[in-house]
Amino acid sequence: MPDMTPAPRRRPLWRLFIAPALLLVVAAAWSAFWLYAASEVGVRADAWAAQEAKAGRVYACGKRSVAGFPFRFEVRCDDASVSLVSQTAGAQVPFTARLGEIMVIAQIYQPRLLIAEFKAPATLADRGQPPSMKVNWTLGRSSVSGLPDVPQRASIVFDNPSIDRVNGPVETPLARARHVELHGRLAEGSTKDHPVIEAVLQISGGNMQEVHAVLAQPFDADIQTKLTGLKDISPKPWPERFRELQAAGGQVEIVRSRVQQGDLISLAAGTLSLNAQGRIDGELQMTVAGIEKVIPALGIEKMLEEGVPQATLDRVAPGVKSQDLNNLFGALDKAIPGLGKVVKQNANAGVTASINALGKEAELEGRKARAFPLRFVDGAVFLGPIKVGQVPPLF
Repeated sequence: MPDMTPAPRRRPLWRLFIAPALLLVVAAAWSAFWLYAASEVGVRADAWAAQEAKAGRVYACGKRSVAGFPFRFEVRCDDASVSLVSQTAGAQVPFTARLGEIMVIAQIYQPRLLIAEFKAPATLADRGQPPSMKVNWTLGRSSVSGLPDVPQRASIVFDNPSIDRVNGPVETPLARARHVELHGRLAEGSTKDHPVIEAVLQISGGNMQEVHAVLAQPFDADIQTKLTGLKDISPKPWPERFRELQAAGGQVEIVRSRVQQGDLISLAAGTLSLNAQGRIDGELQMTVAGIEKVIPALGIEKMLEEGVPQATLDRVAPGVKSQDLNNLFGALDKAIPGLGKVVKQNANAGVTASINALGKEAELEGRKARAFPLRFVDGAVFLGPIKVGQVPPLF
């Protein structure tokens, strides 16, 4: 009997090409989207640069390219520069920073987060002058979250940063650190017209020359702050921003500051503000373990050797004349040769005892410590009655 089973029907071959064809269409559409978005990157970058220029910060890029297809954008800027333009001096350029390369990365699936990497070194120069500063690092990276609206978070991190003063072929160290991090965010409940910014600065193995002898030795710092008094966070020149803060009664609250330098450990908290002259006023409550380690760096002995300025005595010991004090040291040397020098050399111990007498006993991380105020008066910094530094005006 013949086989009556019907032959299997053949499926049309065109169905086999549906999936590859759809994939090809999607790939073409995605490529078109990426190319369009890549072209918009340049437009957005130019718009942002124009906005920054209004605030006195002029960004320039010798060569710009976009890569990263298919899932991210990598905007590379070679021969980058930033110029700070005076807003009151006929658009003069008082300051320019140059660095070899900046690369900004944005993921397609996370477009509100931008990550930037910086290639060292950077040079800083005054208008029309050769570089006066050189900044170096092994890793430099920043991130900003929340764009293109008001940024919600921002961070910048440097490994092994260094700042040198440049004088022709000679480079003089000014600052060094193993690691530096700065993080900022809008505090919960902040509004666009009254933003409150919380920030954390962390420094590991840092030191600064030509500022104060106390800062010349390596230290670690962890400082948490809260800034109030802002009207917005739009780009503005720093002097204008500081004037705005002062007029609005803005303050910087030092929520917690921990600094360690060898055996010295310091904790501080308090509030600082600006007066009408742009100088810092305020007070920090400090708890310090190992205060005797830092007193020699204040230069009390050297000050006595060179003669005490009358202005200093007026602050420390009102009514005592500088000439009278110097005459006293001379009389001691005449009565007993070398006695005046011994008194001067033991001045640090006396200052330590005086500062200890100002504060009260405390305990810090299991060690005996002293608690006392650190005052800022019109930019001058006082540890008890002793002036230990001067902060220049901020505007």
